[in-house]
Amino acid sequence: MGYAVAPHHSGVYPVHVQLYEAWKKVWSIKVTSTEEYPHLKPARYRHGFIHGGIMISIFMTHLSNYGNDRLGLYTFVNLANFVHCWTNLKLQTMPPVQLAHKYFELFPEQKDPLWQNPCDDKRHKDIWSKEKTCDRLPKFLVIGPQKTGTTALYLFLIMHPAITSNFPNPKTFEEVQFFNGNAYHKGIDWYMNFFPIPSNVTTDFLFEKSANYFHSEDAPKRAAALLPKVKIITILINPSDRAYSWYQHQRAHEDPAALRYSFYEVITAGRRAVPELRALHNRCLVPGWYAAHIERWLTYYPTRQLHIIDGHKLRTDPAAVMDGVQKFLGVSQYYNYSQALTFDPQKGFWCQLLEGGKTKCLGKSKGRRYPAMDLESRTFLSRYYKDHNIELSKLFYRLGLPLPSWLREELQKVMR
Repeated sequence: MGYAVAPHHSGVYPVHVQLYEAWKKVWSIKVTSTEEYPHLKPARYRHGFIHGGIMISIFMTHLSNYGNDRLGLYTFVNLANFVHCWTNLKLQTMPPVQLAHKYFELFPEQKDPLWQNPCDDKRHKDIWSKEKTCDRLPKFLVIGPQKTGTTALYLFLIMHPAITSNFPNPKTFEEVQFFNGNAYHKGIDWYMNFFPIPSNVTTDFLFEKSANYFHSEDAPKRAAALLPKVKIITILINPSDRAYSWYQHQRAHEDPAALRYSFYEVITAGRRAVPELRALHNRCLVPGWYAAHIERWLTYYPTRQLHIIDGHKLRTDPAAVMDGVQKFLGVSQYYNYSQALTFDPQKGFWCQLLEGGKTKCLGKSKGRRYPAMDLESRTFLSRYYKDHNIELSKLFYRLGLPLPSWLREELQKVMR
């Protein structure tokens, strides 16, 4: 058969996964249609998308809508005659499956869906399963970047009695990594299953930390579509240090390129470098383009929903940083981090203080000690990030934020 339409489009959008699975398994459905994506009105903004291997186009063959209408056939015939006689338009039709292929041939950018929040549209909420709730969506995101202290922040956050993180992901551990990769195509049901139903919707704060979101080109747009009111937290350290930390992280995980090439060789690699070297070069350097990535997020979120943490201060005075985070989030139940954290001189960072004077610290892979960065690499990176850091200072000025100490030092270094 290949084509089917659900009654009143229920389950097509917002997506009901079981419907799609049944369609494919029982009837081998390849095409359906809906008026609901992204919204019913205005009609000119309706799009198609592909989900679970099924094409959803805006073209429909709803014979039942006009088959018993005495004016239906008359209207269609005369409309076709009018267009044929008075315009240069060429009318063409084809079976639904071919029509869907043609649609996405004309509009390939619509293949990937952009999931909206079902609770922001009364019609969608009515169509949606009564068993589902938007209360399982997070109230804030920790977006990274990697190697800036996001895991430490994550552990500090879950110490708070009113803050709850997502369930672990079998493949990516504490990170869901929904908005930046292929997992996004699994749909919002898959995403929401990572979160518990909060016991108190008003006072409980669900969140997720995925450090790859920061520099992702897709994540800001996708996150804003589903979570327009969510708050965003990012941590910034000296981008040179972040790059070096990532390189050492990859060496510890026995990445072939990191083991084969020196740090200086990695950061100075040109466009003609072998693919694995070029990939490591980009992973070291690109996340450090802080201003460009933050501006991308600010394209979709207002500044009041963004909180920037000084990673150096998080390492030296986490209690003060966490006080600022609580204020930003609007958590009603204040948690005293000054009494809950203690510095572990052997580990070299702050840990959770437990009963009996025991501590709970980051794992062995965190706070890893490695040789200091060589002067040649440090000098190169200061020059490399000069323009990026200048743009970041302008962004901080625009947001009314004080410059982190590392940023002031970098600017002074390159301005001499």
